[in-house]
Amino acid sequence: MKNITDSFLSLGYWSSAGSFGFNTDILATNPINLSVVLGVLVFFGKGVLSDLLDNRKQRILKTIRNSEELREGAIEQLEKARARLRKVETEADRFRVNGYSEIEREKLNLINSIYTTLEQLENYKNETIHFEQQRAINQVRQRVFQQALQGALGTLNSCLNNELHLRTISANIGMFGAMKEIK
Repeated sequence: MKNITDSFLSLGYWSSAGSFGFNTDILATNPINLSVVLGVLVFFGKGVLSDLLDNRKQRILKTIRNSEELREGAIEQLEKARARLRKVETEADRFRVNGYSEIEREKLNLINSIYTTLEQLENYKNETIHFEQQRAINQVRQRVFQQALQGALGTLNSCLNNELHLRTISANIGMFGAMKEIK
C-alpha cells in the first residue's frame, strides 16, 4: 500500500502534508470555500460590475437618443426632398407642356419663314427669267438690225453710184433743213 500512496503523491493528486495548495478538483472542494470565494467576488466586484453596467446602459441610451434624433432629421430631410421632388416634377410638367407648345410655335414660324423665302426665290427666279428674256430679245434685235443694216448697206453700195449718192445726200440735207425751219 505504501506504493500506492507514493504513486499518488508523486503524481500530484494529493499534496504532501504540511504544504498549502489549491485543490483543482471541483467535486472535491468544499462548498463553504466556494461560497466564501463567491461572496468576496460579489462584494468587491459588485461596484465595478455595477459601474460597468451603468456606463454601458448610459452609452446604449445615448446611442438610442442619437439614433432617434438622426431618424427624425432624416424623416424631415426626406419630407423636404419629397416636397422638392413634387415641385420639380410639377415644374418639369409645365416646362414639358410649354416646351411642346413652344416647339409647335417655332415649327409654324419656321414653315411660314420657309414659305416666305420660297415666294421670294420664286419672284427672283421670275425676275431673272424676264431679264434674261429681255436681254435675249435685245440681242436678237441687235443682230437682226445689224444684218438688216449690212444688207441695206450692201444693197446701197451695189446700187448707188456717185450721182445717186450725191442726190440722196442733197435730199437728206434738204429734209434736215426743213426740219430746222419747223422747229
